[in-house]
Amino acid sequence: MAKDEIKQIMINDHLVGIVGLDDLIKKTAETHRDKNDKDIKNILLSEIALNNYVPPAAQDAYGHALLREFKIAQGLLVAEEPSHGLNIAVLGMSCARCSQLEDDVRDLLSEMKIAANLHHITDLKEIAHYGLLGSPALVINNKVLSVGEVPPKSKIRQWIIEAYNPPDK
Repeated sequence: MAKDEIKQIMINDHLVGIVGLDDLIKKTAETHRDKNDKDIKNILLSEIALNNYVPPAAQDAYGHALLREFKIAQGLLVAEEPSHGLNIAVLGMSCARCSQLEDDVRDLLSEMKIAANLHHITDLKEIAHYGLLGSPALVINNKVLSVGEVPPKSKIRQWIIEAYNPPDK
């Protein structure tokens, strides 16, 4: 990933674009693997602030989100956080269909102006946790909605709307 590439992460229930995050995570993992969570959080926060605006009042939230992304990238356990929005996962090994599904979801979220935590999961061990045999797969809020195909955008839109506005219980 290029240094100026933007990755979106969820911070305080808002999707925020961070420039150079993947490169920084890789560099930090190589040079600071013996550090504790607090130190890694501070390193990530200070380095990200060089090329991104971090509001002073939101520094703790940014640090927490950056550490979460670091742990996810390293395959470390991340405590489940209460979700106040959409959590969407595309499962697959980065084939053309998997990438198409991720692009379709991202386009729809942008078009609908809905913030979501969108991850493309390519790790076979993590995919295996879902017990799926086909790819690509689409999971919204831990519910498997599609396996082995790229559904039409109209169907994806419907699933996003249903997850975003769940019926009253």
